[in-house]
Amino acid sequence: MLQRLPWTILITAIALMLAGLLGIERGDDLSGIGQLRSRQLVWIILSVPVMFAAIVVPYRRLRPMSYSLFLASLVLLVAVFFTRPINGARCWIPLGFMNFQPSELAKLAYILSLAHYLMYRQNYRRFTGLLVPFFLTLVPLGLILAEPDLGTALLFMPVLFSMLFASGARPRHLAFVIMLGIAISPLLWMKLNPEQKSRIVSVFRQQDGGATPTGDGFHLHQSKRVLALGGVWGSAVTGMPTDQPRAYLLPAARTDFVFCLIGERYGLIGCAAVFSLYLILFGRGLWIAAATREPFGRLVAVGIVSLLASQTIINTGMTVGLMPITGITLPLMSYGGSSLLFTCLALGLLMNIGMRPGYEIASDPFRYSSRGKA
Repeated sequence: MLQRLPWTILITAIALMLAGLLGIERGDDLSGIGQLRSRQLVWIILSVPVMFAAIVVPYRRLRPMSYSLFLASLVLLVAVFFTRPINGARCWIPLGFMNFQPSELAKLAYILSLAHYLMYRQNYRRFTGLLVPFFLTLVPLGLILAEPDLGTALLFMPVLFSMLFASGARPRHLAFVIMLGIAISPLLWMKLNPEQKSRIVSVFRQQDGGATPTGDGFHLHQSKRVLALGGVWGSAVTGMPTDQPRAYLLPAARTDFVFCLIGERYGLIGCAAVFSLYLILFGRGLWIAAATREPFGRLVAVGIVSLLASQTIINTGMTVGLMPITGITLPLMSYGGSSLLFTCLALGLLMNIGMRPGYEIASDPFRYSSRGKA
């Protein structure tokens, strides 16, 4: 079995977790308070076995449970509204030793249930069959948006689009999904709270020079400033360009903006190395998806890769002012137990698909079940 293990995914995932530790350690040094690096190390020690555990059980056994898992995740998403808010949001369920974030489970359960539905050809070739995936997407999206958690909610539409594309949906179906997304965007805007709207608007109000902005514009201003302080080689090589503590002030640096800490400490070279690791990880995941003949496994692989890639693009995009500040974590690198655990679980499932006996990695065309004959 070890010969079948996609070592590239395992090695790049561990490398990204170690890079995250370096960024979190830099955040500890700049803040002068807290030791999140040691806590994150504990989460890594707990998450890596979870990744391997996801390899042991054949992924095919998850298919009959996919709808039940999705329903359970929706129940948990409703349950968070009865918890005490943290920083104005009800996103976590306190468990004593940690705060569990149900949206992390919902993302993976959504991918499994959508893959189960789309694996048969006739499902999405009917108009009603196309509406069901869209409905499956809107339910968790709406609940998560109401928490409020704009960043996580933004991930569902790219996953839906990519999985429809991988399942063989016709171009007009994909265009219809895009039009539906555009049509409901005013409704989603109305559901956003003032803080979420402010974060989106601040992206379009960026300007060079002048006084330091306040409010949500301050986060965006400081993220770009801290990232730029690293230059090409970073402060680890050239030293800190300024000794003004305010220049390094960055709220949520070790969670939402850990990429800025990498850029400040290791410069453009460090940022390029991180991007290279992500490209290798996603490229290997897409190769597994393209080479898998079994429809459920292929669609799950596509969903996992598109989820993590979208999350990476949104997180790094917001650090340079291309995306609104959404509070979304950088996969494998940001501080956080729930995010790291479920990311490792997803990657373990991806490796499971790539190595499972009975589902050989081959270059044959995608084969649908006999139930799905057009």
